[in-house]
This record gives sequence, C-alpha cells and structure tokens, in this order.
Amino acid sequence: MFTSSKAPILAGVDGSEVALAAVRWAAIDAAHRHAPLHLVYLTGGLGDHGSGVEFGPSAPGSYRWGGPDALEIAYATAIAESAPIHRIDVTAELTNAAPVPVLRRRSETARLLVVGAHDLGAFSRAMLGSLSTALARQAGCPVAVVPRGVEHGDGPVVVGVDASTSSAAAVSLAFDEAAFRGADLVAVHALSGFPGSLIESREGGEGLLDRSLAGYSEAYPEVTVRRVVVEDHPARRLLEAGEKARSIVVGSRGHDDFSAMPLGSVSRAVLHGAQVPVIVTRPASFARHPRNGR
Repeated sequence: MFTSSKAPILAGVDGSEVALAAVRWAAIDAAHRHAPLHLVYLTGGLGDHGSGVEFGPSAPGSYRWGGPDALEIAYATAIAESAPIHRIDVTAELTNAAPVPVLRRRSETARLLVVGAHDLGAFSRAMLGSLSTALARQAGCPVAVVPRGVEHGDGPVVVGVDASTSSAAAVSLAFDEAAFRGADLVAVHALSGFPGSLIESREGGEGLLDRSLAGYSEAYPEVTVRRVVVEDHPARRLLEAGEKARSIVVGSRGHDDFSAMPLGSVSRAVLHGAQVPVIVTRPASFARHPRNGR
C-alpha cells in the first residue's frame, strides 16, 4: 500500500535496456510532478500474461531469477535520474505473477503506467508488441510506451483528433501534458477516406477540430496550438508530425471485459511505429486519472 496521498507513476521492469530507458523517463516525469514512483518486476511465465495475450515457450530461467538485480539497478537509476530535479519516493516490488493482470490492477490507482517499447525486451519483438498493446488496451490509467534512447525533449506534444470519445480523452490529456511541460500542441486530424471534394473535406475537418478543441484555449491560455487537417492515413500523418515531438497522444477505445479485442488500428500503428514516447488513453482510464495539482 502506498503511503503517499498522491497517485504514483508505475513503471514495468524486466532487466532490459528498453525497460531501463522507460524507468529513466518515468523517474524524470515523477520528479517534475513531485509524484511517487513504483517499480514492478513480474516473474510470471510467458504463458500466463492474461486475457488476450498469447506467447510462446516459457521464459528463460535467467529472466525469472534476475529480478532482484534488475530491480536494484532500476531503483538506483530512478534515484539518480530524479535527484537533480526533485527527490521522489521510489518503491520497488518483485512479484511472481502474470504481468498484464498485475499491472492492470496496479494501474487502477496510478497516475500513469510507463513501459518500454517492445517491453519485456528479453523476449522476441513479436511477442512484446502483444504485451504493450494489451496494457494500452486494458490499463486503468493512461499508458506511456517509451522507446530506448529517448529523453524528455523540447518538441511539441502531438495529439490525434477524430470524433470519438477516446479522442476527446486524448485531447484533454494532451493539453494537460503540453501545459505542464511548457510545450506547444499540434492537433492532427487526417481525412482518410473522407467523401467529397478536398475543400469540403478540409472544411469538415476544420469544423471537427473547432468542436474538439473548444474551451481548451481558455482553460490553457499558455498553450500554443497548431492545427493540422490533411487527407492522409491518420497513423502515417501522426508518425510524421511526431518525428521530433516530445510525445504523441492517442486515444484507444479499449474493452471493459479485457477480452481479446484489438487495439484501434491507428493507435496500434502509432504505438509500434513511433520513435518518441506514445501515451495511450481511453475514456474509462482517463476518468480515473488523478490530476490533482498537475
């Protein structure tokens, strides 16, 4: 049980360089937000990651027994990364359980879940994509997927905008991220498959952006917003706009019964194609996302 009154940032640990990069990113984020950081190393076998996640043979013994050393390294890394900014409360947990169900439960009381891109990097990338996708679909808070070698940069926050409720949650989170980090916001709406002329398409897209962003300029006057309306595949345009971004924020419809429903095609493509952190949220997870005192 956490003693802090603030919801923690949660980070998955597995001993890989990819996961350690996520820990660094999470520690810096926690320090800036004055939030506690909780590290979790899960030793459950590959066959029991939870509903909708299928893997191959059991994990090597070195993975199962390497947890204490990996946690110690991750803990020391988190302390070192956060110390120059703000001293944070870092806790660590070693659990012999399936990663997805445990992280999903922990995420119910977390501010943010952070994992490495293709996390649990001791296994093949094909397997890992399924795990990060499952967490993005099932978590009770927004999920940040962080590539190896990425640092907190000075680019804009990029958000994908459409007419869905998951997009509305993404827009709200993106404004909060941009305001907190002193960054510009790039709102992208792609007109993939939109019927009618280019002029009509652009007018419709601009109207949708107007409705989706209404009220946020007044609530976040410090955030400069650039609007992008283009005829293109949404994922391709988001990846292009996000090449030098601080992060990309996308919405996911998720699925309340945690069954093997697919992550939205755009969210999935961005999640696995981006070279910058991707934050995935959905209406249910965002509603439970504590935002007291940003």
